[in-house]
Order: sequence, then C-alpha cells, then structure tokens
Amino acid sequence: MPQSREIFMTLKGTITALITPFTAQYDLDEQGLSKNIQFQIASGVNGILVLGTTGESPTLSPEEQTQIIKIAVRETQNKIPVMVGVGCNSTHQTIEKAKKAQDLGADSLLVVTPYYNKPSQEGIFKHFEALSQQVSLPIYVYNIPGRAGVNIEIATLQRIATLPHVAGIKDATGNLLQTSDTIHQISRINPNFTVFCGDDALTLPMISLGAQGIISVVSNLVPTQVSHLVNYALEGQFDLAQKSHYELLSLFKMAFVEVNPAPIKTAMQMCGKPAGSCRLPLCDLLPENKAKLLQLLQEMRLIKH
Repeated sequence: MPQSREIFMTLKGTITALITPFTAQYDLDEQGLSKNIQFQIASGVNGILVLGTTGESPTLSPEEQTQIIKIAVRETQNKIPVMVGVGCNSTHQTIEKAKKAQDLGADSLLVVTPYYNKPSQEGIFKHFEALSQQVSLPIYVYNIPGRAGVNIEIATLQRIATLPHVAGIKDATGNLLQTSDTIHQISRINPNFTVFCGDDALTLPMISLGAQGIISVVSNLVPTQVSHLVNYALEGQFDLAQKSHYELLSLFKMAFVEVNPAPIKTAMQMCGKPAGSCRLPLCDLLPENKAKLLQLLQEMRLIKH
C-alpha cells in the first residue's frame, strides 16, 4: 500500500545513490532507470537518491534531470522516499533546482557544498541559509571536500544545523575524527540531525559512532547485502555487521578503483543490469581494472564464470 509522504521526513538506513543508465547512444535509458528503481524497492532499501554524483548529474540536461525525477517519483509510488541532488556552485541555480524538485514530488534534497569557486565558511553558511528560506523539504548537506575543494568545518555546520528544514548530512569527508565531532556536537544543537555515511567502506565504523545509515554506491548492485550490513549495525548486532562488512569490503574498494561511477556502472553491465557507459569526461575503466572487477564479481558469484 502507498504510504503517506509525511513518514519520509526522517530518513535512516540504506539510501541508494542511483546511477543514471544510458543507451548505447548515450541517451537517457528511461526503461532501464525504471527497472533499476524497481530492483531497489524489491530489495528492501530505505530510499533512493537521484541526480547525485553517482547519477552523473553534471552531464545531464535540465530536461533529463526533470524526467529522472518524474520517473523516480512515479516508480516509487510512495513506497520509499525519493531524495534529489540539487546542489551546484551557484546559489541561485541551486534554489531553482530545489524548487523544481519540490514541485515534482521529491521527498528531500541533497545539497553539495558549492564546488570550484571554493567559498569561505561564511559563504557556505549563507548558501544554505538562502536555500532554507526558499523550500519546505528536508535538506541534507553533502560535505565532500575531495570533489568540492572545501570542507564544511564543524563550527559552520553547527550554524547550518539550526536553519529551517536542515535535517542532516551526507558525510563523505573520510575523516572519522570529524565525523565523531559532527555526531557529538551537532546532536546537542539539533537532536534530530541525521548523519549518513558517504563512503561505503566506512559504513560500519560510522554507524558505530552514531551515523544512521549510508547513501550508498555499491547498493546499486547489491542492495540486499548492503541493507543487511546497515541493519545489523543499527540494531547493534556488530558481529553480524562485521561479517557483512568483510564480505563486501573488496567490492567497496573496487567500486572506487577509478572515479565513481565508472566502476559501479561497469559492474552493473557485467551483471546484466541497465547501466551503459559514463558520459565524458568520465570514461570506461582501464583494461586491467576491468579484468580485476570481472574476477571479483565472479568470485562473489554475482556473475557466472
């Protein structure tokens, strides 16, 4: 039965950062996207993210972005929440994208730190402040210094966490000390502030510190296995969570052997799932990495020898 979208206001668990499948001509594969979403729902994930880094959002036209949101909202039918990546390096454009996603039926927004122009900490705060005044959906901050070129410092995040509609963060800093400070200090200001892991390989340690889930790349391919890891960890069954972690660790590492999402899209192609190649400037894996990935997928019995 479809559920009220109001229950999606608080997220936790496994959120799959969906790839954007393309045809052989590099057009949007709408049917493939629908199939991938249905696979995620059937596998029991807690939500999906479209138009994130893994979805190659910088290479998508505004028309394609609109169509992807429409497909995601239609296919989920209120069964699981739809998070939409709307961030860019222009505050005005970020607000316009956020309003469009809200109008199209998104349940929450993922907003990356403005990249390339490297704003000051005050500029970062003002960016999120301006957005929070223009939308009513839950806003999840996306802190990924490796791509954005700037880190959101704890003092800045403390200010952002007090803004209207700010619900949490996708922490892709790779810095467990900063993660610890985020969870410990921000919870005092905003007890409902949710921390999501932004790096598959750090899911277990981050949940052990107090994170509430993962926005996952690898769950595009193995959503059930990633969900098991997350659920075990959230339930405090750390022996089972640790077992799941090590079963998936090689795949976690291989998924980032080259720039995401090239490895995960290649893995999905090998396993017969809609994916296609990446659009330039991302390209196919090097032959040696493709061979390693194929061998791993065979060893994990995700494809037959």
